Amino acid sequence: MAKNTHRAGDSCQAVSVTNLHRTFKLLFQHRADDSRVGLENKKSESEKPESQVDVFIVGAGFGGIGQAYALRNLGLSIKIIDSLPDLGGTWLTNTYPGALSDTESFVYRFSWDKEDLQTYPWNRRYLRQPEILAYLRHFAEKHDLRKNMEFNTEMQSAIWDEESHVWEIKISTGQTFRARYFITAMGILSKANLPSIPGISTFEGIVAHTSHWPNNLDVTNKRVGVVGCGASGVQVITKIAPSVASLTAFIRHPQYTLPSNDRLITPDYRTWANENYDRIWEQLKNSLIGFGYVESNRPFFSVDPSRRQQLLEDLWNNGNGMRFMVEHYCDITTNEKANEVVCDFLRNKIYQIVKDPEKARKLVPTELFARRPISNDGYYETYNRENVSIVDLKEAPIAEITSNGLRTEDGTVHELDVLVLATGFDAVEGNLVRVNIVGRGGKNLKDAWVNGPKSYLGSFVAGFPNMFMVNGPKGAFGNVVPAVEASVEFITHAIERAEAVREKNGSQGIVEATQEAEDEWGLVCENAAKENLFNKLKNSWFTGGNIPGKALGVRAYFGGLGSYRAIGISATKDTWNGFRPFS
Repeated sequence: MAKNTHRAGDSCQAVSVTNLHRTFKLLFQHRADDSRVGLENKKSESEKPESQVDVFIVGAGFGGIGQAYALRNLGLSIKIIDSLPDLGGTWLTNTYPGALSDTESFVYRFSWDKEDLQTYPWNRRYLRQPEILAYLRHFAEKHDLRKNMEFNTEMQSAIWDEESHVWEIKISTGQTFRARYFITAMGILSKANLPSIPGISTFEGIVAHTSHWPNNLDVTNKRVGVVGCGASGVQVITKIAPSVASLTAFIRHPQYTLPSNDRLITPDYRTWANENYDRIWEQLKNSLIGFGYVESNRPFFSVDPSRRQQLLEDLWNNGNGMRFMVEHYCDITTNEKANEVVCDFLRNKIYQIVKDPEKARKLVPTELFARRPISNDGYYETYNRENVSIVDLKEAPIAEITSNGLRTEDGTVHELDVLVLATGFDAVEGNLVRVNIVGRGGKNLKDAWVNGPKSYLGSFVAGFPNMFMVNGPKGAFGNVVPAVEASVEFITHAIERAEAVREKNGSQGIVEATQEAEDEWGLVCENAAKENLFNKLKNSWFTGGNIPGKALGVRAYFGGLGSYRAIGISATKDTWNGFRPFS
């Protein structure tokens, strides 16, 4: 087996033995200054002058682009940085085979530009990664947002200056910015979860995490192992199985996967969407999860058993995991007995599709149907291929990685050319606590969140004045784009109010959530999550349980997008509830 010789200097290149740990540092710890790509002839901090800016935004994915768009006409100077080489965030780096959104195309986009909604092309039910990245580039260029962006640039620290009432932000170029408003838009699924597996540096093949897929990795006729079976694992397994020599799926917690029923859209469908976008977005923004269809108010057990079965079949055939959860029934995620009936339905589907009973057994989940549902066409059918096998990691845990593969505790060495880590993310607050963010009185955000992240409305943090988070911890659960838009609205309203106060009476215009408001919002989120089965699975990224040692807790508001928007808009635009008086 030939060793991989790709350079580790490129953050999207494959991993060689000698550069393995260094490359993982580049990929998963956001590249220290002494190993950053593209930053040549860097000057020392003493040689770099301080720069003044009104708004400093970290992150150039959906959140950063959306926030910059909302602020572009307020007469404020804006600076956006991103550690990646271009805009796009998650959709720039998650280029693994099969990567796509499971949100339907007509609502996986910003709602603000109606002309763009009606004219920008899309031709399938779901968008692939290249199409989403192209859309984000198009939107940024159309609205002239690139002029404010700087790439291959990482925030190293952000410290609140009590005397001057500005944020002092140091970046990896050696430059320091002083900004009145500091906005993080780092994404809830952006910090990769790299598992600690003994012996990984000895592997002579290629190691790739799905969040940073090597640009030129060709798995054709290779022996491939995939660790993880969440959305990225399901997508990459289904996509590459027909072309590899062998594929071994290493699965610890099998998840329910539903058909996506992807397809080309018809001209009539596109016409319908264009003619109804006002109604579509009005309904979406006032809905529970914001996916562009009306959620049911029908309790599961209000329907007789035969009709229930028929409706479940309809949902399965129509496709889409989120639709399956909410379109025909209102209590699949809250009524455990209803959920158990649905689980039996889905388990039977697996046994019907997968011909090998032993493979089917290993694919059948034993837990509730209470994760962010996975949608993908052909996943279970993939296991009918002779070149695809499964290792149940509960029965045979991983012992170590060897030079030629992966050894499980039963003594079996699974020989591999490529090891794919589809192990997900240190979700929600992972990137926020990675860097040094310091608020009032030297309070460090990481220390403030040692028992789990806190916020007011998912966008404001007590003790961190004029710091805002786009779709931060305890933001709305649902379609990420309207959730981002709601958070952007709250932040923009707050900045507009602060600027008006500054102009009117010359005050500092400091926006700061009260501790009481943050605590109360935490209770609101806890109460909204009490009946939701999502929070019963302690190994889910929704609770933080997928990361060893991470504090468990509620990390989203499950009370509905419409409710979230109403509360947030009222507080930031009308009442100013939950904030300190302007000083």
